Amino acid sequence: MLQDKLNWRYATKKMDPSRKVPQEKVDRILKAVQLAPTSSGLQPFEVIVVTNPEVRAKIRDAAYGQAQLTDGSHLLVFAAWDNYTDARVEGVVQQIAAERGGMTDSVRGYYDGLKAMFLPRSAEENYQHAARQAYIAFGVALTAAAMEEVDSTPMEGFDPAKVDEILGLRARGLRSVTLMPLGYRAAEGDWLAGMKKVRRSLDELVTEVA
Repeated sequence: MLQDKLNWRYATKKMDPSRKVPQEKVDRILKAVQLAPTSSGLQPFEVIVVTNPEVRAKIRDAAYGQAQLTDGSHLLVFAAWDNYTDARVEGVVQQIAAERGGMTDSVRGYYDGLKAMFLPRSAEENYQHAARQAYIAFGVALTAAAMEEVDSTPMEGFDPAKVDEILGLRARGLRSVTLMPLGYRAAEGDWLAGMKKVRRSLDELVTEVA
């Protein structure tokens, strides 16, 4: 049950470096990312899967030494488009037309309107919008990892400029948003393991407007 898996997961602080996440589990997590909803179906981000130990060590240095980055077996880097361009939006339009049997007036009109809204905006404003879409997929990935009983750690604590440089993201029109190491919790040494999950009550969190 989903709630059971969400209760099982936590932001793992220490991973077992001797255990590797099977590729089929990683593939299913990535498939969930692919299926995540995004604004207007743009999917304005990419996921970089890093297994190379040397590269992960460099990223660890750019992330204040967080050991999960090297003790886990896989690192997912969510990187958003640095801007919306005509070519990027048009690429989405053409894929929709190709996979749905042709262009329609409604699709063309919708995405032309989207271009008219996005393209005049600053690159920074568009990047922030794209980053929010990446966060949607990031949350789906955390949930998918829990369903696979794979441990993960959501990370914002890193120097994005350094990670961008390590992975050559700026040259590809991307900027790093979040990091997600995947692995398996260590039997000992994780100060957060076994602690009660603390969340605000539903009464505090949810307001109903009838």
